[in-house]
Amino acid sequence: MELYLIRHPRPAVASGICYGQTDLGLAESAVDVATRLRPLLPAEFALYASPLARARLLAEALGTPRLEPRLKEIHFGEWEGRSYDDIGRAALDAWADAPLDFAPPGGESPRQMAARVHDFLAELQAAPPPAAVVVAHGGPLRALAGHLLKLPAEHWLGLDFACGEVTRLDLHDWGTLLRWFNR
Repeated sequence: MELYLIRHPRPAVASGICYGQTDLGLAESAVDVATRLRPLLPAEFALYASPLARARLLAEALGTPRLEPRLKEIHFGEWEGRSYDDIGRAALDAWADAPLDFAPPGGESPRQMAARVHDFLAELQAAPPPAAVVVAHGGPLRALAGHLLKLPAEHWLGLDFACGEVTRLDLHDWGTLLRWFNR
């Protein structure tokens, strides 16, 4: 299966704001981004997207997506919509000390987010289409690609998916081939 991972276009949010599952608009046109990405995609594909507007709008500009809640960004709970300055140094240090297992109050940890994303992936791989396009967020895309490339979870943060760009992975019985990243 050819798997195309697309991070949503730049969101309309001020720098330094923790937004996770906050449903934000876009700072750039989803149609313009789709027009730019379309030549990099196959003629036919199954299309999946996070239901959050910043991903859904791009997916709808590419076709008719199946909206998949498991592809939502990590939930930051009480941190959602707050500036990192307001969250405070002590809380951010606690997160930095356990980056995979820390969950903000009322939120989820990166491991919890990854578990739901991997559940989606298992379902997709059970009946794989020839090509699939996933439009989502940085966290879920890191969890998908990191898992498929057999990277230790501690290294997933090194996969920096750029807004409005596409990455291609080819999934084979023997493993995953990274064809290209952030085009």
